[in-house]
Formats: sequence, C-alpha cells, structure tokens
Amino acid sequence: MKNPSKVANISVRALRTTQGKHVHVFSFFIKGADITRIAEISRVSRDASDSLKGFQRKEIQNHVKGIVQYLDRGDILFPNAIILALSPEVSFKQSRGPTPDGISDLAQIGTLSIPIREEGRRAAWIVDGQQRSLALSRTKNTQILVPVVAFISGDIDVQREQFILVNKARPLPVRLINELLPEIGVQLPRELSIRKIPSELCTLLNRDQSSPFFGLIRRMSQENSEKAVIIDTALIKVMTSSINNPLGALAPYRQSDDGSQDIDGMYRTMFLFWQTVREEFPDAWGKPPTRSRLMHSAGIQAVGVLMDRIMTRLHGRDDPKNEIRQSLRRLRPHCHWTSGTWEGLGLKWDEVQNVPKHVRGLADLLVRLDFNLSHRVA
Repeated sequence: MKNPSKVANISVRALRTTQGKHVHVFSFFIKGADITRIAEISRVSRDASDSLKGFQRKEIQNHVKGIVQYLDRGDILFPNAIILALSPEVSFKQSRGPTPDGISDLAQIGTLSIPIREEGRRAAWIVDGQQRSLALSRTKNTQILVPVVAFISGDIDVQREQFILVNKARPLPVRLINELLPEIGVQLPRELSIRKIPSELCTLLNRDQSSPFFGLIRRMSQENSEKAVIIDTALIKVMTSSINNPLGALAPYRQSDDGSQDIDGMYRTMFLFWQTVREEFPDAWGKPPTRSRLMHSAGIQAVGVLMDRIMTRLHGRDDPKNEIRQSLRRLRPHCHWTSGTWEGLGLKWDEVQNVPKHVRGLADLLVRLDFNLSHRVA
C-alpha cells in the first residue's frame, strides 16, 4: 500500500553541470505532456499592493493551436528545448561508476527527481517555451519526448532575467520587456540597461497617487484597466529621447560624478512639467485617445518634445512652475486636442495618428508656436 504522505515525483536521467556562481544546470528529456504537470506558467500581473508578479505573456491561442496540429501528425521531429527554473527542493542523485578514459569531465550523469504538485505549489517554472508546453499538454501525441534545459533557482528576479535574455532577440512584446526591466537587479546587456530607467520612471509615475499619470498608463499587467488610457511605450519613448538627447530635459540627470543615475531628479522634472500640462488642459486630460489626442501616443510624444524645449530654458529660474504654466497658457488657444483643426497641419483633431509624419509635424508646430509666442512676450 502506498504511503499517502509520500510526494509523487517524475524521475529522469539527467546531466548536471555548473554555471555562473555555482548554479546547477541540468539537461534531460521528458514526456511533453508532463511539462505542465511539474511546471508553473507564471503570468505577468499585479497584486493588490501593485507589486509585479510573474513574467509570462498571455497565451497566444492561434500559435498554440498551430503547434498542436503539428504535434498531432504523429512521427514528427520536435527538438526545441524547453527552459525551466527549478526549485532548490528538487533532488539529483549522481550515478556511481568509473568515468571512461578520454571523456571530458564536463557534466555528471544521474537521476533528477521533480515533485508533482497542484498548480500554485509546483517546483518548476517555465522560463522559455510557454506556448510549446501548452501545446504539448493538449496534443494527442502524448508520448513525444522533448529536451529540457533547467537551472536551479527559486528567485523570481533570476527567472525574469533569464526570460528577458532568452527572448530579447525574438518577437517578444516590447511592452512586456519594458515592464519587467525595473524588477531586474542584475547586470543587463547595454541595449537593455538603457531601457530600464525610462521604464522604471513609467512605473513610478503610474503608482504615485499624487502623480498626474496615476493609474493612467496602460501596462501589460493591467490591460483590463478602464482608467489606463496612455500606452506605456509612448511615455517611455518620450523619456528615452529626453535622457539621450544632450539638450533634453532629463539629460542633466543621466549620470552623476559617481556614475549613478539621478532617478529622483528625472522624476521631479517629469512630475512638474506634466502636472502643469494636466492643470492647463483639464478638458483633454485623462480621456481615452479617441476623445483626446493629448492622451494619444502622438500627442504624448509631441508634448514630450515640447517639454525638452521648455524645461531646458528654465534652468536656474526661481519659479519654474509658473514659467511652464505661462508657456502652456500661451499655447492653449492654438491647441486642438478634442475638437477643431490644427492650423499649420491641415488636420482635424481626430485625424492626428501615431505615425512619424504626424508626430513630427505636431511636435514641430508646438515648438514653433512656443518659440514665437515666448519671444513676442519678451
């Protein structure tokens, strides 16, 4: 009679080696149908305290369906490896016996045992191969064996890091990568690290209840929020450009003497400018982009260019808030965020689209108007 307290396991022959800082890495084969019996799919979401959970995107049904149709054909080749993160509670028992002469001692062979538990308590997480794993759990071809590469880590940050690094060269949604980046504390490749600061600022602006953007930014983990009307990529583009442009409003905070980034300085600048934008255009703020082009990606990016022009000339001023207010107030009669036609563009307010020509044209118009009107006052 079986002991009811004994935990069921899946045991497989595996190779074990070590990478990084003594991290055990395994390579083995397993029945495809067993992947989702031992491993969780950690969906990206936010909990009640607005903390980011998980890292996986939503299921792509057509993609999964296509893989299932291929698997159901029977005698097929499916060598694509699934990557798993394993809890430290898995066990590995190395096989005994002498090593044959001439074989490089790069890995040890043995038996890897992984507990089988209900969803939410599993001892493994899928880092790469979510769609394939779902398809393998649904195919009629239940005996197909698939390769798995797995590493020991119960740390969600390490799992997110590997998820991003594995997927950065594939068609992974940019918005998903952007939202995950602020949660990663390890050293990232340069092309990812330069995207981390704007995404972190985006998260802060969306969380701070006093922020003009509080709850208005639509992120991958909060796609169903009715209040969120601004696509995060638009705001991230604004901040990325401002940081990298030597004349940008955020550029002075890019790097201090000790090599660190002044995130607080960037945040205060964004807060100050956009808070004033909200106050000067209250009828256009917080509405869906179909009702206000100020909340549209084109409007956000164009006003971002205006931010750089206005903020850089206010450096050292005693009352920058008032200066911003006066600049925007002069522009207000010429702006058509919710009705009318933009003179100089020849476009009705709802004809402005998120295409380079329209964004550039609207930004140039706002900057030109600001220059002419401010010099007229002077």
